[in-house]
Amino acid sequence: MKKLKLFATIVIASMSLMLCGCVNKNAVVTVNGDAITRSQYEKAFDAIASNSMFTQMGIDLKKDENSFLHLMLKERVINELVVKKLIDQEINKRHIKVSKADMDKQLKSIIDKVGSKEKFNALLKENGVTTAQFKKDLSDEVKIQKLVDSLSVVSISDKDAKKFYNENLDKFKNPDKVRASHILVSANPEELKAKIAETPEGKKMSAADLDKAVKEEMAQKKAKADKLLAEAKKNQKEFAKLAKENSDDTVSAKMGGDLGFFAKEEMVEPFSKAAFSMKPNTLSNVIQTPYGYHIILVTDRQKAGVEPFEKVKSEIKEFLTNQEKVKVLQQFVDTLKNNAKIEYNDPSFKPETIQKLLKEQAKNNPALMESQK
Repeated sequence: MKKLKLFATIVIASMSLMLCGCVNKNAVVTVNGDAITRSQYEKAFDAIASNSMFTQMGIDLKKDENSFLHLMLKERVINELVVKKLIDQEINKRHIKVSKADMDKQLKSIIDKVGSKEKFNALLKENGVTTAQFKKDLSDEVKIQKLVDSLSVVSISDKDAKKFYNENLDKFKNPDKVRASHILVSANPEELKAKIAETPEGKKMSAADLDKAVKEEMAQKKAKADKLLAEAKKNQKEFAKLAKENSDDTVSAKMGGDLGFFAKEEMVEPFSKAAFSMKPNTLSNVIQTPYGYHIILVTDRQKAGVEPFEKVKSEIKEFLTNQEKVKVLQQFVDTLKNNAKIEYNDPSFKPETIQKLLKEQAKNNPALMESQK
């Protein structure tokens, strides 16, 4: 099944910046008398810019404040900050609080969807998010969910879910899948070369000597993998124990090497090629990938097909419920905006000012003109 987007679907809830409620001479915008300061704007701008595809392409969005891309992001950021301020004000007005039980329930739901606490912690680490920051963001999200629930009761029937299922069968198609466990002995030649080159001995080596040292290190890693394979063959039932004690994939190691079900394209080719050629309860030889040397134990197979409705009904209802909640929140935000006193202390942050500059830049560029439609 192509994954339905089930996490954090309330768009505004993903904003992590908590805003000061005091009027401030450094305010670039005030919302019902509460300030949004320049430093808050810059922090929010940097957070989005640093994770944008343009930054990954080497484009500095901060370099030219009058560039088309900078202005587009500026407009987006200031609008999100205004919306967040309006929502915070409404939450405070309604005295909406989050209890420990609320947090525990939400956190358990997320961990269950990810698969395990270990996988959840690994995801946080991969995305550079601290546990403290995540809990703060989650608290904000729970408050917004409570706000939405106080505005409207959203109910999705089985009939609604079945209609969505029948109209979107492609979303529930599964490719062939394999369930496997593995033991990884990390061994990447380029990484090893860089590591050795940084040592006092490595700095004195010639290129030939450095290559030789890398080959020797790779040979030692391969020998370790061969030894682990021999141990696994002696008693396959001890595979989980071997993985826990020896695998360099620390996330799966905690689960005895279990990777769960995966499709071919989810793994690097040498790994997938080996796993999909094997029968359940069989061991592979030592398989080399860019990550190192793997010993694979295939534990189950799953043929391609369509997930039955009953199996995905609860997911569909959750997805549709979240969609409706987004609509409720958006309509409420529009009402708050229409009734709010929003003052742009710095004229450069006015939406009409930004739009005017965008149109001027797009005037002589057909591609930009098209993007503004």
